[in-house]
Amino acid sequence: MLSTVLSVRAAVRSAASKRYDLDSSILVDSELRCGQDGWHAIVTLGGAKHRLWLAELPPVGSSIAVDLPIDRNFEVRVRAAHRLWLALERRPIGPPPLTLPILTRHRLILALRAVDGALEGNSYREIAQGLFGNHRIPDRGWKTDHLRSQTIRLVRAGLRLMRGGYRALLRRNRKDRGEAS
Repeated sequence: MLSTVLSVRAAVRSAASKRYDLDSSILVDSELRCGQDGWHAIVTLGGAKHRLWLAELPPVGSSIAVDLPIDRNFEVRVRAAHRLWLALERRPIGPPPLTLPILTRHRLILALRAVDGALEGNSYREIAQGLFGNHRIPDRGWKTDHLRSQTIRLVRAGLRLMRGGYRALLRRNRKDRGEAS
């Protein structure tokens, strides 16, 4: 599943922020590790895993803030921050925002398998046999068969993903904007 990492830090405490103080039980139940760039935590709240990055660990009981840089991934970070806030509020967080429909996931899997086959030097026919089975590949008329065209499209889609197109999956946010592949 795709997810985004939120940058979290200690915040200036206000009277209204007490309910959002960093609870030691949150970090105790999380996967926490120190890296060269700071602390990385995977915190399970509200039935979901929230990925957090902290330059330094704030003191337990301090209020927390989420940094949201305005960049190309702003909208994804806002959704992740909102889900974290809902979890802290003990409210339903809803389905993961980046969950792909099953048919899109299936097509992405096929595209990655197809590009792997192409990078290993296999022909389109051999790739199609690996993806769809020998019984579906015609002995004659391969050049005009729909599975050949589909295999070529899958290899091209896999190459686009490999060359950075996978990032579009992270920015996919609403069904009305179309499929990401």
